[in-house]
Amino acid sequence: MSPDDVIRPELAGELAHIGQTDILIGIPSYNNARTIAHVVRAVSAGLAKYYPDRACLLVNSDGGSNDGTPQLVLDTETGDLPTLLVAHRSRPFHRVATSYVGLPGKGSAFRTIFRIAELVKAKACAVVDSDLRSITPEWVELLIEPVLGQGMDYVSPLYARHKYDGTITNSIVYPLTRALYGQRVRQPIGGDFGFSGPFAIRLLADAAWDTDIARYGIDIWMTSMALANDFRVCQSYLGAKIHDAKDPGSDLSAMFTQVVGTVFDQMETYHHVWKDVSGSADVPTFGFRYTVGVEPVGVNTERMIVLFRQGVADLMSVLERMLSAETCEALRVAAERPAEQFDFPPELWVRVVYESAASYHHHTLPRDHLLKAMIPLYLGRTAAFVLQTPASTGDEVEDEIERLCGLFESTKPYLQERWRAR
Repeated sequence: MSPDDVIRPELAGELAHIGQTDILIGIPSYNNARTIAHVVRAVSAGLAKYYPDRACLLVNSDGGSNDGTPQLVLDTETGDLPTLLVAHRSRPFHRVATSYVGLPGKGSAFRTIFRIAELVKAKACAVVDSDLRSITPEWVELLIEPVLGQGMDYVSPLYARHKYDGTITNSIVYPLTRALYGQRVRQPIGGDFGFSGPFAIRLLADAAWDTDIARYGIDIWMTSMALANDFRVCQSYLGAKIHDAKDPGSDLSAMFTQVVGTVFDQMETYHHVWKDVSGSADVPTFGFRYTVGVEPVGVNTERMIVLFRQGVADLMSVLERMLSAETCEALRVAAERPAEQFDFPPELWVRVVYESAASYHHHTLPRDHLLKAMIPLYLGRTAAFVLQTPASTGDEVEDEIERLCGLFESTKPYLQERWRAR
């Protein structure tokens, strides 16, 4: 699809009327009536406070909300900033009505924002989640200033989160991405990012928009693209990430398969980049680190263990095609343990991830089957982690995650071995 097909001609005309923009803030949304007004007010206040002399544009790219989210964006006071509503089958705003093109999902909303950034020649951009309850005006400066003032291309968020919030990030996406590309980007699927105009144009030009990137895969795709293509990457400490968090044991199957599938796809594309990387290093971090309260996350470990055991029993014929005999035997042993002795060692989890990635590469079975077969294993590993750390502080849990990252890095030669030999 041509970039010209991403937005309709009448929207392009409105953008031409607005003219060149220094800063663009995008807010993708879908049924976020409960939180969207606060996000819009915080962004508007941040732009007014920190960039009163900059031409600014606020873009809401909505995915067809039926709870009045677009109207709330229209009704929220934003000062004299031009607010552009890009809505899926919506009423006009500022005499502009359009819909994003492509698969329904966050990624398609981002694509529209990237195209608008290109058309208005934005110097610095940011996107923020629409379900945030902890966003403050300061987030705008923390996401934008590293780009405008320090020449960064990509600003990843760094949050204070509950120790069991973001288990997909903590157990697989962060340690794997860190081991692959050698840079410690702590929240690679955080949801709120800053980036340069040239980086937005680079993303827009990619040919992957008809994949799961258009849904949940967009965040990790952006991070991987920045790391693999020598863009200048940093992170900014934003404080608490308080949003609509979910129990790790609830149905996160779509998110897991799309996020992990995107990571594995990027491994295919950028093998020449990551194959010789060893160890990892910190990236520049902006913002003042401070202690902040976070909302608790409930975890149903009993349900996760049941799903793990059922998965090992029902999917063993699939697991035997994607994992080594040694790993499959270790999974059987773990599944047979009584609940009070349940364990899923981190060393076993690293082997599961690396062997799965190599099998994905070798097409040893349909890729969607492989990703779905990983879900009960992820639940088992998460349950074991929670059961081992109930009394641990957030810092102590972070130390455990750091040790897991070290295992991913030290075991990376095993990934290479599996990658080369079917």
